[in-house]
Amino acid sequence: MSSPRYCVGIDLGTTHSCLAYVEFGDGLTPNPVEVLPVPQLVREGEVESRTLLPSFAYLPPDGERHPGAHRLPWQNDDADVITGALARDRGAEIPSRLVASAKSWLCHGGADRTGPILPWEAPAGIPRISPVEAAAHYLGHLRSAWNQEMAGENPSLALEHQSVVLTVPASFDAVARDLTLRAAHKAGLGEVVLLEEPQAALYAWISEQGEAWRHHLEIGERLLVVDVGGGTTDLSLIETIEHEGQLALERVAVGEHILLGGDNMDLALAHSAAPRLGAAVDRWQMQRLVHGARRAKETLLENPEAGPQPVTVVGRGSGLIASTLRTQIDIDEVRHVLLDGFLPRCGAGEFPQVSLGGLMEVGLPYAHDAAITRHLAAFIGHNGAPPTRILFNGGVMTSPALRQRVIEVLDSWFPGKPIQALKPGRMHDAVARGAAYYSAVRRGRGVRIRGGTARSYYIGVEASRPAVPGIPAPLLAVCVAPQGMEEGTDQALPGRRFAAVVGNPVQFRFFASTQRPEDQAGETLETWTSGELSELSPIVATLGKASHDAESPPGPPQVVPVTLHCSITELGTLELYLSVESPAADGGDGGERWKLGFNVRERAE
Repeated sequence: MSSPRYCVGIDLGTTHSCLAYVEFGDGLTPNPVEVLPVPQLVREGEVESRTLLPSFAYLPPDGERHPGAHRLPWQNDDADVITGALARDRGAEIPSRLVASAKSWLCHGGADRTGPILPWEAPAGIPRISPVEAAAHYLGHLRSAWNQEMAGENPSLALEHQSVVLTVPASFDAVARDLTLRAAHKAGLGEVVLLEEPQAALYAWISEQGEAWRHHLEIGERLLVVDVGGGTTDLSLIETIEHEGQLALERVAVGEHILLGGDNMDLALAHSAAPRLGAAVDRWQMQRLVHGARRAKETLLENPEAGPQPVTVVGRGSGLIASTLRTQIDIDEVRHVLLDGFLPRCGAGEFPQVSLGGLMEVGLPYAHDAAITRHLAAFIGHNGAPPTRILFNGGVMTSPALRQRVIEVLDSWFPGKPIQALKPGRMHDAVARGAAYYSAVRRGRGVRIRGGTARSYYIGVEASRPAVPGIPAPLLAVCVAPQGMEEGTDQALPGRRFAAVVGNPVQFRFFASTQRPEDQAGETLETWTSGELSELSPIVATLGKASHDAESPPGPPQVVPVTLHCSITELGTLELYLSVESPAADGGDGGERWKLGFNVRERAE
């Protein structure tokens, strides 16, 4: 195949996905970025092209499988899984068959993310798919739309042969990033590069400004990116620095993964409107009410003068018209619920409240505190000097009233230093457009944001201590990848050698942190406070040849001296290797190297 003609950016969003592209021209700067209209089912048998693909999958029952009802232009047969607008709308009517928030499940270490677990609360007999499969369905839909609209009969223009950048939350850890790549490969995208969404939002702003961006920022500025989407809140700090005599950008901090966004706001609006329906609503009716509240919210935030929006819910009775419950949601209610509930005024030291309950229902680890401003206070409090500029992104932040409230709260924390907001462009597709721009940047065009890994990574090492009855050997955390380690770099832990068990299955515990940016590779932590390190899925491996067959008990452990190497790939993923420096104890060859892989099906005990 010839060199890629297009630089493509894909925003795999919690509630919407989007694809943007730029043709790679001959000039020093990229051509204008375009957004691809995506054909999708909007009603049975009816296809429309829209710039956003709702990130929902619907699993239709046999009774809905009418010939041609669920067929897309590139398909010969009806789809078993429906994605996009029709999936979202039908799923609101039959929630037990709707897969939603698959992206949030990708980073939930307490779930089997490669197993069929979604829809999460579906009753027995309903088919299920994995979070990885769901993400692959959305990406596969975008791939098919591109190949029909842009490639046609020219295979060299197929999406899998273009330069593709796929965005992830900055808060995604190494395991969630790896799973995102698995979904991309499952969708047939081939090799893709990962990019943090807040950086993509800033790239979109830079692409809109051109070279004029340098006139809006000065050396020493701290730019806060506040990205509030459908399911998550993502916070990042980017500094303007001098690099080789030029003004440059460097990402210096990211927030934790916060499951808090527009979905929570829809639920809050539904609860606000429910008492006006005149009857109690059950769980499934509430989901339909949430769907109506979301429509009302989006309409009113986009056009505050639109007037009250009707919301209807089908009642329990047999008479459809007589049992329909109706109410309205107006702009004043939207602003009250969203501003007071999610962006309340608070002090700079008011951090998020935490749950003290002893038992919780199994499910997504949603934020316990709905106040985004308190999460913002914690993020800024943990990261030093106050920001001087702010860039908003995400569908929620399209509302001027919500943006203004955030600015007012920040100004109250730092009086005398009013924060300046960068003028936002189109927020709904900014991440995809920024990713397309970054794809061109990787080919030598445009401005690159420096940053490397968003967090530090550590591997658990059993300490060498005298045995004490009833007390296990202490676990040390050794830093293998410091925060900021750049893509495309590989390093061995300086001066460190370890003893590794070979021939038997072994498990390595693995940790990450955004709270210790000063730690360097090889640094060892003997103790750490709660919240400093978070445990990820374990790393599992059988190093070398098995010392026994499957039916016999394992033999005594054999140990070889190894060094540990860490690599941050050009794709943006983390890889760990154990290297034998001398002949192995069991007679194996020295110089052997083993790659350690994540086990995403179970967590370490």
